[in-house]
Amino acid sequence: MPAATADTLTLPRLDVAPDARPRPVKSVTSAPQGFEGEGFPVRRAFAGVDPRDIDPFIMMDQMGEVEYAPGEPKGTPWHPHRGFETFTYLIDGRFLHQDSHGGGGTILEGGTQYMTAGDGILHIETPPEDLVMSGGLFHGIQLWINLPREMKRVAPQYQDLQGRESAMVSTADGGALVRVLAGELSGHRGPGISHTPLVITHLTVAPGARVELPWRPDFNALAYVLAGSGTVGAEQRPIRMGQTAVLGPGDSVVVQANAQQDSRSPDMEVFLIGGVPLREPVFQYGPFVMSTRDEVIEAFEDYQSGRFGRIPTDAIQPHRA
Repeated sequence: MPAATADTLTLPRLDVAPDARPRPVKSVTSAPQGFEGEGFPVRRAFAGVDPRDIDPFIMMDQMGEVEYAPGEPKGTPWHPHRGFETFTYLIDGRFLHQDSHGGGGTILEGGTQYMTAGDGILHIETPPEDLVMSGGLFHGIQLWINLPREMKRVAPQYQDLQGRESAMVSTADGGALVRVLAGELSGHRGPGISHTPLVITHLTVAPGARVELPWRPDFNALAYVLAGSGTVGAEQRPIRMGQTAVLGPGDSVVVQANAQQDSRSPDMEVFLIGGVPLREPVFQYGPFVMSTRDEVIEAFEDYQSGRFGRIPTDAIQPHRA
């Protein structure tokens, strides 16, 4: 981990204004573990975090990290969504995607997919047959991003984005690799189109290195540790793998890796995201994220009546070893 790497000494550098105010830490929470889809392990990164602090995001799962034996890899069967966007980032492994609106492709290591469920979509995410048969390492992130109320019924859309399309930059001393996976960070833009102003990054921080990133003051800031340990925030709050830090107001985000990391990962890996809060009502039930209860009931009715589209006749299905 991770698949997409680069020589930090050759990359563009991020500059922080001398008078930038590092954001303090509001809270640190530990993600509980569970299972999703057909039974793959996840950590619920935002469980226990105030929904007002994660807005415009809804939820986030760290999928894996797990080393599957032959025949064990699992995904999700066909299922519906409405009212939001999913952002999937694959660090290790491969995933097939297909949906009821013609979207489809293979998410490769280091790649992302952006799926706007909007008015309603059916889709499947599953490992390919050869990976099911061979087993191997699987690790990724799925993030749910809310849509503004007036855009919840937009036409569904799918964007297949590979790792080579992500912008890669470094810090002033070259101590960290910053992948801009979506949105814009200080003029460096990630691939894809989002309907909500945001930035999604993956930081690899060398042992002992300190990172200070410029951060839009109107964005919130959430730091989730994928691997390793260190500190976060102006007050250097300790944080480790599986924990989420909610950061307060300011102009920059500070992360520092401990000088000694565990044997599982030589570096500290941080998924750092932020966006403009929508400050709108949210009513979520299962795969539907709407503004009111009545809208969720309508989503169920539309799904059951086939208005989300049909599963293609040549649809991929989960492979059984």
